[in-house]
Amino acid sequence: MARPDSHGLAAAQLRELDRDRYAASLVIPTRKRTDVQALFAFAADVAAIRERVSEPTPGEIRLQWWIDALEGEEHGEVRRNPVADALLDTIARCALPSGPLIRLLAARRFDLYHDPMSDIGQFEGYAGETVSVLFQYAAMILSGEETPPTADAAGHLGVALALAGHLRAFGYNASRGQLFLPLSVFTAHGVREADIYAGTDSAALRAAIAQLFDIAEDHAQKARTAIAALPSPLRPAFASLALVDGDLRRLEQRTGTPFAPPAVSSPFRRLASLMWWTMRNG
Repeated sequence: MARPDSHGLAAAQLRELDRDRYAASLVIPTRKRTDVQALFAFAADVAAIRERVSEPTPGEIRLQWWIDALEGEEHGEVRRNPVADALLDTIARCALPSGPLIRLLAARRFDLYHDPMSDIGQFEGYAGETVSVLFQYAAMILSGEETPPTADAAGHLGVALALAGHLRAFGYNASRGQLFLPLSVFTAHGVREADIYAGTDSAALRAAIAQLFDIAEDHAQKARTAIAALPSPLRPAFASLALVDGDLRRLEQRTGTPFAPPAVSSPFRRLASLMWWTMRNG
């Protein structure tokens, strides 16, 4: 059983680390919200490892710490971490499988190194294991079923969200010598990896970015269709679609400046978009 304040502390950490997922959790029905927040807080903590370490080894150690926690090793020490305490409590009470979360941790090893994302297949696999899985778990929590009929919705929304996020962060990641977008798309347009890290703009680079935008739009449209077909009680798990739609509109307006940081709507506007989407799709 979790400590009395663990779920509240996990929600506070989620709000600090990932405002978008925190906002998305607020449209979840109250009785299920803290469980979804614990799951999202875990994902946010793991995603933040890359920013907290200066070299891979400490990041690997932190990922292994989480693997040990999920596999039942050293629970006494683990339970002193409020996010881990809340997550383990949620897994136990909601009868959630831990295997996909361990695969999420394995996928996040990619973040620690400077190898580029090779192709769209690798990217979709990475997005599936680090983002889509969260929507699938949120649907499990809402439905009480281990396999709700949400695989298509989760899969497409996860890829769309990941592409939108990495298109937004393209310039920032390039300045750090990292490429999370599929290198094969750039090379097909004649753009070299070195050109990306040097911040060299070109018509070819913009064409590659435009192609990735189109792929993101395609996944977002498939997510819309799949989500619309779901039972209404499950749809709040996929409210992040509202943020993807808005982000893709803003990205389309700045395709001529691929390295520039994009404008982001205010937290209030993003929360309002989520609430409005949920009202229309509930």
